[in-house]
Amino acid sequence: MKFGVFDHVDRGSAPLAELYEGRLRLSELYDRAGFHAYHIAEHHSTPLGMASSPGVLLAAVAQRTRRLRFGPLVYTLPLIHPLRALEEICMLDQLSNGRLDVGVGRGSSPYELGYFGVDGKTSSKLYVESYQIILQGLQSREINFEGEMFRLKDVPVVLECIQKPHPPLWYGVSNIDAVPWAARNALNVVCQGPAARTRAITDLYRSEWRQAFGDSASMPLMGLGRHLMVADTASEAREVARRAFAVWYGSLKHLWLAHGHSFSHYPIPEDFDAACQAGIVIAGTPDEVTAGLRREIERSGVNYVLTRFAYGDLGLQESVHSLDLFVSKVMPEFAAGMA
Repeated sequence: MKFGVFDHVDRGSAPLAELYEGRLRLSELYDRAGFHAYHIAEHHSTPLGMASSPGVLLAAVAQRTRRLRFGPLVYTLPLIHPLRALEEICMLDQLSNGRLDVGVGRGSSPYELGYFGVDGKTSSKLYVESYQIILQGLQSREINFEGEMFRLKDVPVVLECIQKPHPPLWYGVSNIDAVPWAARNALNVVCQGPAARTRAITDLYRSEWRQAFGDSASMPLMGLGRHLMVADTASEAREVARRAFAVWYGSLKHLWLAHGHSFSHYPIPEDFDAACQAGIVIAGTPDEVTAGLRREIERSGVNYVLTRFAYGDLGLQESVHSLDLFVSKVMPEFAAGMA
């Protein structure tokens, strides 16, 4: 079992400069504690994501850490030209001495895509062709591509990654139909929502992976995201987590409500108690969080947990205290299975 961190870098109550510095200080702690990777989201025109240019923040993370892997989860490919994405990927991998993980996706919000003039009719094509161009550029010194959205001829590739043939790739799986493609292409995957729903995805992924690669190859990571709050008492943990989760969820649904639509499609319930009951929020003492994580790992079948220690209006010291308790009292319970 490996532990990583996922972060929307959502807006709390602190000034932006303070928010960014807090995330960088937390990345240093993740690095020292032995977390596998720090993954950040890309969002636009919404309080859900203040890392709208994830490469900028990640370049700073590269300089503040030494062992921690990191990367976007995900680059919203329809919103960036594939050549620009390719160059940024190469630069970040070089700046970090080969510690970059790259998540790619089509984008989860139609409103964010719409602000950039991209609609659902073209976003899938933009995503697929961009992904193909980036992969070609990571493995070749020249790009030649003829598609519906992009036509590139004799484009020289002068940058390169340290990791060959390319950095580890990630994909967010919300639809089980995408699992065979992800497994056959050896992509690491991450899931949200209840463990039972995730179990169907991990079972199919293992089956497809073994058919494609056999039992001898090392299986990619299958991750499950969970909000955590570890405190000295259960009541304190739940009180703090309840407050911060409400702020985070408000940011999550912000654009849907701003456009006059309901927000009922997301696999994480808005009600805090329901989210705890579903195992999506795990708040309590170190022993309670350990038990909750064991339960979620067993039910979901994952081999990677993406923890969240900074969300909503949590102050830096609240996040640090929760992280300290997790590192000192929860992580050792899983140490036998950690890299």
